[in-house]
Amino acid sequence: MTEELVEQKDTNSKQHQSKRFFSFLKKRKGGEKRFLLLGEKEWKKFRKNPFSVIGLGIIVLATVISILGYLITPDPTPFANDQKPELHTKPPGFTIRMLKVRKNDFKPNNNFLKTMLFGKTLDYTTHPIYYYFFQGQYVTIEGYTGSNPNKGIKMSFNIADVLYPIDTKLPIKFDEENGLLTFYTVDGVKVQESILSLRKKVQQEAIISKTFWLGTDVAGRDMLSRLLIGTRISLSVGFVSVIISIFIGILLGSVAGYFRGKTDDIIMWIINVVWSIPTLLLVIAITLVLGKGIVQVFIAVGLTMWVDVARVVRGQVLSLREKEFIEASRALGFTNSRIIIRHILPNIIGPVIVIAASNFATAILTEAGLSFLGIGAQPPTPSWGEMINTHRGYILVDKAYLAFVPGVAIMLLVFAFMLVGNGLRDALDSRLSDEAPPIMQ
Repeated sequence: MTEELVEQKDTNSKQHQSKRFFSFLKKRKGGEKRFLLLGEKEWKKFRKNPFSVIGLGIIVLATVISILGYLITPDPTPFANDQKPELHTKPPGFTIRMLKVRKNDFKPNNNFLKTMLFGKTLDYTTHPIYYYFFQGQYVTIEGYTGSNPNKGIKMSFNIADVLYPIDTKLPIKFDEENGLLTFYTVDGVKVQESILSLRKKVQQEAIISKTFWLGTDVAGRDMLSRLLIGTRISLSVGFVSVIISIFIGILLGSVAGYFRGKTDDIIMWIINVVWSIPTLLLVIAITLVLGKGIVQVFIAVGLTMWVDVARVVRGQVLSLREKEFIEASRALGFTNSRIIIRHILPNIIGPVIVIAASNFATAILTEAGLSFLGIGAQPPTPSWGEMINTHRGYILVDKAYLAFVPGVAIMLLVFAFMLVGNGLRDALDSRLSDEAPPIMQ
């Protein structure tokens, strides 16, 4: 009977720990609200730190931007890579008129989810224009060059070809007497429309005005769009790398701390060897072995950050393995894996979360450094480090903002994670109390 009560109590304890581990903003039976791993008391402590709350707000904003991705970028093309060389290094707030020309024999397969994750393949091309005029069935533009005088190349487009995907195998017939254009689309639909109506559509639909709120980069791409997509790259590297480092660190640290002896000696020897190698040098070596690319950066950064997690977990497990409830678990015949997973890990998750926040910031800095050196995310991937590297030559001239803006983005995101890490540390520290004890008279 006693064993059944103990087993039932242990089952309830496991369910309580499981709920604590996976809870996210919910109310428990006792009326206590939980946010992630923070109870109501810990969450109040966290909110009392205004800098940590500001840091959390920045992280939430960056996460929303990363999730929405191309849905909110002015340039929705994949990697925000719509290059316009004639618009290179234009200042913030620059506005230009463009002519949209429909692509022929092209049917983009864009849906909401695909656009959000990978960008949109446009069914038209754009041409920056200095001025335009109509002549018969054609619209003629002078391409924008940015020089004074402009002296751009003049190009003429059939106004039907501007507005519709034309079947180029069939001719476009122009009836000058009645002012009508007759043509066929790629779907085989015959269209007959007046010149005046087509010209009006060109002015209303094909002639657009585009503003580059943060200017353009050296390749004439929208800086704001690439900066927003770069947020996704940085957060993705941080998230995947932290997951890899936490998995390896918890696994090795818990095994070393719980079993001790030769197992602990071997694992500590591996930790000390990896610890002795400079992080950036180790990441570069792993990247060179695995190859260049964003996926390789995920793996390389994750394989270099597990040491901190392993050392913290090992120390926590060493102190917990001698506690009475662990001894009781052994006496009841529980397996080692069950004791570690169900009884030890839920009690050390607080320090792990704190160090994960710090590692998140480290991963973002490491990825930016690798991309700056040219062995991280490869062009046209809009990494903040790659953006700084591309425009570092402009720091000494009047366009230093091209490198300064992504640098500020890195600084803000890293600073936000450090503030949140400090707030979590203070909130989860049981030695800190909300109020000082009263003074005895």
